[in-house]
Amino acid sequence: MATRSKLSISLALTFFFFFFSTTFSFTEDVELASLLRFKSSIDDPKNSLSLWSNASSLHHCNWTGITCTRAPSLYVTSITLQSLNLSGEISDSVCNLPYLTHLDLSRNSFNQPIPLHLSSCLTLETLNLSANLIWGTIPDQISEFTALKVLDFSSNHVEGKIPEGLGSLTNLQVLNLGSNLLTGLVPDVIGKLRELVVLDLSENSYLVSEIPSSIGKLDKLEELLLHRSGFHGGIPTSFAGLTSLKVLDLCLNNLTGEITRSLGGTSLKSLVSLDVSQNKITGSFPGGVCSGKRLVSLSLHSNLFEGSLPSSIGECLSLERFQVQENGFSGEFPVGLWSSPKIKIIRAGNNKFTGHVPDTVSLASALEQVEIDNNSFSGEIPHGLGLIKNLYKFSASENGFDGKLPPNFCDSPVLSIVNISHNSLSGKIPELKNCKKLVSLSLAGNAFTGGIPKSLAELHVLTYLDLSANKLTGLIPRELESLKLALFNVSYNKLSGEVPHSLISGLPASFLQGNPGLCGPGLPRSSCSSDRSSFHIVALLVLLICLVLALAASLAMSYRYHRKKAQFKSTWRSEFYYPLRLTEQELMKVVNESSPSDVYVLTLSSGELIAVKKLVNARNVSSKALKAEVRTIAKIRHKNVIRILGFCFTDELIFLIYEYTQNGSLHDMLSRPDDQLQWSVRLKIALGVAQALAYISKDYVPHLLHRNLKSTNILLDKDFEPKISDFALDQIVGESAFQSLIHATSNSCYTAPENNYSKKATEEMDVYSFGVVLLELVTGQRAVEGESLDIVKQVRRKINLTDGAAQVLDQKILSNTCQSEMLKTLDIALNCIAVAAEKRPSLLQVIKALEGIIRSSTEKLPVSA
Repeated sequence: MATRSKLSISLALTFFFFFFSTTFSFTEDVELASLLRFKSSIDDPKNSLSLWSNASSLHHCNWTGITCTRAPSLYVTSITLQSLNLSGEISDSVCNLPYLTHLDLSRNSFNQPIPLHLSSCLTLETLNLSANLIWGTIPDQISEFTALKVLDFSSNHVEGKIPEGLGSLTNLQVLNLGSNLLTGLVPDVIGKLRELVVLDLSENSYLVSEIPSSIGKLDKLEELLLHRSGFHGGIPTSFAGLTSLKVLDLCLNNLTGEITRSLGGTSLKSLVSLDVSQNKITGSFPGGVCSGKRLVSLSLHSNLFEGSLPSSIGECLSLERFQVQENGFSGEFPVGLWSSPKIKIIRAGNNKFTGHVPDTVSLASALEQVEIDNNSFSGEIPHGLGLIKNLYKFSASENGFDGKLPPNFCDSPVLSIVNISHNSLSGKIPELKNCKKLVSLSLAGNAFTGGIPKSLAELHVLTYLDLSANKLTGLIPRELESLKLALFNVSYNKLSGEVPHSLISGLPASFLQGNPGLCGPGLPRSSCSSDRSSFHIVALLVLLICLVLALAASLAMSYRYHRKKAQFKSTWRSEFYYPLRLTEQELMKVVNESSPSDVYVLTLSSGELIAVKKLVNARNVSSKALKAEVRTIAKIRHKNVIRILGFCFTDELIFLIYEYTQNGSLHDMLSRPDDQLQWSVRLKIALGVAQALAYISKDYVPHLLHRNLKSTNILLDKDFEPKISDFALDQIVGESAFQSLIHATSNSCYTAPENNYSKKATEEMDVYSFGVVLLELVTGQRAVEGESLDIVKQVRRKINLTDGAAQVLDQKILSNTCQSEMLKTLDIALNCIAVAAEKRPSLLQVIKALEGIIRSSTEKLPVSA
């Protein structure tokens, strides 16, 4: 019996191992065939899947992107093919892999509807198709993906409504539909997804909906991202039930009402990051957000908050970023924040805060940025501020700070920007030798006395220096000539003596005015002594020549255009911010050969090239007012803004004199048959223009809008660095004349639709014009070609066709390496030319997106040996 029993066991084991090996071999063959079939439907321009082959000596578990698990033998469980520039069709052959749980095809170029046939992958738990070209709607059949735990369709072209069928995916832990074209309302069925940890519906600008209160039932939710969409109404009070929530981002929506009941109390004890910025939220801000002692980032800026902030915020020792600027907050600033050990950023400008900066600010050793402009802070600038080694920006203008600056004020080795203008500071300006990285220093509008420290010359990267409206005395140190200053303003002090040549050349005289004791070219006292330099003589001759030319030009124009004698009878006047040597004949060329709105290139007798634009002075404003308007624009110093060298004018005409750019305009460059603009150069141009627009509208004071952006007004220097021109002309010629000029010279496709009915110029209008320029850069076409459709209509028509997006791109420069970047830039352009102004991104968002594209492009470059 024992022998028979042993024999039976032996036969059973033999049969089992034979069956198992046969089954395993069969499964292995099925997996191999399924993967090869999956590959056959894919376009692989980089040959990234070269190992996926029958001829490969590697087991398929070692192929690119394949992960296997022993269950109990080797089986494919994961396919991860990120960022390989793949396209083609996503085949359902992967559903023959019996243990497949993870499919990640993100950051590729798959261009098709949502592949519903993948619902037959019964074991699939993760489906990530983000950052592709997936289009179409999400049908109710999405409910068939019953096993899914992670569903990511973000950064595609998915449109239409969020279907009720999503409510059936009760196993979902991550749902990401961000950065798409979804519309309609968010259904309440979202509240059925009780396992959700991450919910992302952000950057869906057409998703105009209230936030469903059912979201408050998701007690496992850790990240809720609803930013930059069309959400309106209040924040549901049910949010108090989100006890696991760590990240809540609701910024850039149209939310209103108060948030005391929804975010107050101690329920959100796990919160790490809260961002409700750039909405229309009112009322006071509740306490309790720091109850869990975990809050790292708090952003409330650009809302309608009022009242004082809870003092408990100062006890939030984990806080790193605190941004509450652009509100109506009042009362004492949370004093504990100034000594918080982890705080890096404090932005509280444009509120009504009171209080002082204590000397214990030195304990905030991680502090990098402080922006508290336009409040009611008082007291002295503390000694402890100079002990913070990471501080690179301190901006506290328009407050009530008084007393003397501490000697160590500028001791931070990384300090780059200081603005404490328009306070009540007094005493001498201390020697600032230690902040070797200081780029911008503004002490204007205080009561500083004594001389300008010579040690400023040792700050070799100092570019912007504003000491105006103080009580400074003595000479302007010649040592400052060693600096490459883009702005130097010492107006309205008590300075005397000769102005160093390099500090007066090229700068508006208004930067020196209000100092009767100063002397030098262009100043009321042009001569400092009987021993004048040749430069002074030349400058005086230039002024005299301008007067003679003005009279000669007026007479010549009267003779040439006898029907318009009255137009040129007034005296010519001029103001130069750069020493120019114009002759009568040179000026007459501009008068006779150019027409309004034209830019005429002049070669001066010195060989120097300048550009001159003629405008009609329809307002006939006073000389003083016109000079003030042009000076405002001429003071702008930005690498992507054209430099104004000066202007001449009569009561009827204005001639703006610009620096010359070697490569003409963007319009001219795109019109050339031998177009030299490769994609990397075009990206650089796009970013430069966006940065210039953002600078004049956000950073420069007074804020300016371009209002006439087009490719002919984007000039390119010898390195193809863009420079915007013809901006803010409405400030010079007046609104009525500006509108006449625009209608006479502009192509309507650059003009935002709302310009036809809105009298108020907005940033959104400039963004629209920029979007049209982006289309020109992406397509290589001019905005209008003869009698054909303008570029906006052409692109929109082609996009609606199959594979239309790729057909739009400029075929002259298109390659596999830049196609993805061009498509992303096309997406930015399409967002910029949205018909509804509120759907367009801000200039700062455009800059961030373009920088991201350039960064990813740089990261792709091969590393040289």
